[in-house]
Amino acid sequence: MKVWLDGALRDIEAARVSVLDHGLTVGDGIFETVKAVDGKPFALTRHLQRLTRSARGLGLPDPDHDEVRRACAAVLEANPMPLGRLRITFTGGHGPLGSDRGDQGTTLVVALGETTRRPDSTAVVTVPWTRNERGALTGLKTTSYAENVVALAHAHRHGASEALFGNTAGRLCEGTGSNVFVVLDGEIHTPPLASGCLAGVTRALAIEWTGAKETDLPLDVLREAEEVFLTSTLRDIQAVHRVDDRELPGTAGPVTAKAMRIFEERSGDDLDP
Repeated sequence: MKVWLDGALRDIEAARVSVLDHGLTVGDGIFETVKAVDGKPFALTRHLQRLTRSARGLGLPDPDHDEVRRACAAVLEANPMPLGRLRITFTGGHGPLGSDRGDQGTTLVVALGETTRRPDSTAVVTVPWTRNERGALTGLKTTSYAENVVALAHAHRHGASEALFGNTAGRLCEGTGSNVFVVLDGEIHTPPLASGCLAGVTRALAIEWTGAKETDLPLDVLREAEEVFLTSTLRDIQAVHRVDDRELPGTAGPVTAKAMRIFEERSGDDLDP
């Protein structure tokens, strides 16, 4: 397995990041996960645009898109696989043992892992913790993911693949690594970015391609929605058949099924929409 680290391809066993890297010591970093099908990345331009937005929000220098593209191409060529999770990580680099940054430059890592197609439907649970829609990191895809690790472990203990958060106002927000959509009276709705959710790449495409509406929704909308589905880079559009103890149809409902078909067709026609 080959990874890209600071300008070159390296064997994964030899690739080393400093133990004083700010991404490790204080979570001072950002990342993107990109779906790669037969060695070709999907929606890479949108992911790089969000990487830059996250960098600016965290106060990091803008990533060099040309370098990141070269790194992605090199890693994909070196590690052929039918379906891959391409991970781009960009950190504050070598720094002191505290929140102040050092002056030795940033760290860029691009790695690839093999994955499989997600099931057509899944179970989710809500969690007792909230997203802070007014936090300093709200809307940024940072490496500070411990909150998501805890919530996802909670979901797995309850037989689910994803955990859903409300925000501090009790409104529906997002999952640990997904955006959430609900169907009400036959129409698709998803929380607005003001809820504190991440501006998901797949979320944006689903809104554009299905006509979904951004709507401020109470968390308990999950108890009355006719259908629920998730979007993310590796899920694409995935139906939900259980929310907490509420059972939904075991297969995608008609609105979700149509959205899944539309997404599959449109994403197959254009790898960089």
